[in-house]
Amino acid sequence: MGNITGGDVVYEALRALGVEHVFGIVSVHNIPIYDAIKRGGGITPIDVRHEQAGLHMADAYARATNKLGVAITSTGPGACNAMAGLFEAGFASSRVMMITGQVDLPFYGKGKGVLHEAEKQVDMLRSVTRRMESVREVQDIADAIFRVADDILTGRPQPGAVEIPVDLQYAETAEQALRFPAPQPRVPDDGRIGEAATLLGEASKRVIWAGGGVISAGASAELVALAEALRAPVFTTTNGRGAIPEDHELAMGPFTTVPALRPVIQDADVMLAVGTRFQAGSTGNFNLEIPGRLIHVDVDPGVVGLNYRPDVTVMGDARITLAALASATNAQPGDAAFLERAIELRDEARANIREQMGPDHEIIMDTMRELLPADANIVRDATVPAYVWGNRLIPIVAPNTSFNPTSAAIGPGLPLAIGAAVGSGSATVVIQGDGGFMLSIGELATAAQYSLPVIVCVFNDGGYGVLRAIQGARFEGRTTGVDLHTPDFAGVATAMGMKGFKVRGVDAFREAFKEALESEGPALLDIDMSSLAPLGGMFGRQQQQRQR
Repeated sequence: MGNITGGDVVYEALRALGVEHVFGIVSVHNIPIYDAIKRGGGITPIDVRHEQAGLHMADAYARATNKLGVAITSTGPGACNAMAGLFEAGFASSRVMMITGQVDLPFYGKGKGVLHEAEKQVDMLRSVTRRMESVREVQDIADAIFRVADDILTGRPQPGAVEIPVDLQYAETAEQALRFPAPQPRVPDDGRIGEAATLLGEASKRVIWAGGGVISAGASAELVALAEALRAPVFTTTNGRGAIPEDHELAMGPFTTVPALRPVIQDADVMLAVGTRFQAGSTGNFNLEIPGRLIHVDVDPGVVGLNYRPDVTVMGDARITLAALASATNAQPGDAAFLERAIELRDEARANIREQMGPDHEIIMDTMRELLPADANIVRDATVPAYVWGNRLIPIVAPNTSFNPTSAAIGPGLPLAIGAAVGSGSATVVIQGDGGFMLSIGELATAAQYSLPVIVCVFNDGGYGVLRAIQGARFEGRTTGVDLHTPDFAGVATAMGMKGFKVRGVDAFREAFKEALESEGPALLDIDMSSLAPLGGMFGRQQQQRQR
């Protein structure tokens, strides 16, 4: 073995981690890494147009594959741009690693004003990661990357970052055979499994609450098997959607805060909660009561008891724990009348949401699900149609196919869709508002460059529809900063080298959506919301006022 550069070490470490794609922008402070990837092969760089988008892509890639998502940025401006993406990955408990450059070591910390100097970059990155490493010796690069990867992949996933000064990327070191021992999943304690199994066995009215941890642990099959054995209704959080197919008889959907379904939770003897933090959005800002006994399964001790105190705590990997519970539980199927009532209330809740949607949005939603394959990715940005029906009602029928900004940020929709499409290779639709879309519109070029199967559905109401509705409801109809000039989105898409459609009405939507699915590469539908029947509630009132 001879000598190799620090850039080569980064490449070899990524190969040892099984990395197949990286997302980022080439820079003077990461060129050696990109050159090593180019020479080595086996890793495909996805050239993004903004570092924040690159981190969102790595995030969705990780969510789609349950693998490590990697982004590479420059020091200083590039790393700063990436902060929002790391923030979202942390909120979403996503397996994301960012590798960034830094100025040459002789200048680091001297405040001399060299190019892209970032004296406090480590402190900045530590604020949005669980583990951050800054390398000082070329021979330490691989170990730093492996330590961060081990942290990301152990327990509840959280993002991490590695900073490598550019002179170390050029420096030579002895070649070495790199091997990364993958962290082993946490095995639950047999005694706690026994306690949980006994509690489930003593109950007849059981409900299951499945969070995003079920998805990231690859535990969907085990969840469904246990639910079927217990004949227990299964609620999911928004991040847990797809843990059980939403066309399954036992799937209650992400309706934990829907008043019509509260009796199911209120009347249950036992709730089995798996892979969840009981976030504010899923609990009505923690106002949801869980009167029955609570079994909480998670890999992160920090989230157990944080918002709801469990009667039994089981610390362990969701897949292993659910399988162990299924083996240990001799429970008979649950109360048939309880389940029948839960299904009845679920169907009523779905019908009520459909009524709130208005006929045109209902047709658009049903058209999407009818035409999309089962393994298609459905991505929702923080926008009106997502809040009304995208996050709640459009059926998610497979795990790792549902994506949304968990932090409720506007704008990540398109980059999340690109990352999901790269990771899965499947058709991907993004439900996006025009206001949020402008934050990442440049990534249309990324989708076009790689001919990705992404369909961007821009629901265009000329501004920030969610904020417009909130302001209108709370401030006597006054609105501020929510009406925006927007470009010809279909024209922009065409200029980017993809198909663009102007859509007015549901018939035009079906025709354009079908054509977009059948064509190769990305497409964009610019949907004029003024041409659609108004939504119900405050969103509909604002739409009606604008139409008048």
